[in-house]
Amino acid sequence: MRIRSLEPTDRGWLEAFIREQWGSDVQAYRGALVRPADHPGFVAEEDGSPVGVAMVRFDGDECEIVTLNAVPRGRGVGTALVDAVAGYARDKGFRRLRVTTTNANLDALRFYQRGGFHLAELRVGAVDRARAELKPEIPETGEYGIPLRDEVELEMRL
Repeated sequence: MRIRSLEPTDRGWLEAFIREQWGSDVQAYRGALVRPADHPGFVAEEDGSPVGVAMVRFDGDECEIVTLNAVPRGRGVGTALVDAVAGYARDKGFRRLRVTTTNANLDALRFYQRGGFHLAELRVGAVDRARAELKPEIPETGEYGIPLRDEVELEMRL
C-alpha cells in the first residue's frame, strides 16, 4: 500500500469515491454543509487504485480529519491514513488532531479510540439540527438501529 498527498488531478475519481461511500458529495458538519473533496488530504493506493482517502482542514494549531474512508474496512488502510495525517500535522507543528463522527457510528468510535484518540466533546442534537436545517436526507437511524442525533468529537494530542 502506498500513501500519497492528493493532487488536483485526483478530483474526478475523488468526488465519485466520496459520493459512493457517503451517498452525497456534501456532508453536514458543525452546523454547515462541507464538500470533503474541496479539502487537502491523502490517498491510499494498492496496485495504482485508490482504496482509501483522508481529507483534512487546518484551523490555528489544530488539524482536523474531515472524512476518512477505507474500502474494504479492516485491512489497515484507515490506520495508515490516520498515521499519515498525524505525521504530517506533527511535522507542520500542529498540536492537536481531531475528528468528528456521530453517536451512532460505533465502528468509528471504536477505531479512533483504539488508535489513540480521546473523547473531547459531545454536541447534543447536532445531527437533528443538521437534518432539520441543512440536509433533510440524513437518516433518522444510523448503524445498528441507533437513533442518529449527536456529533461526537475525538482528539489526539500531537
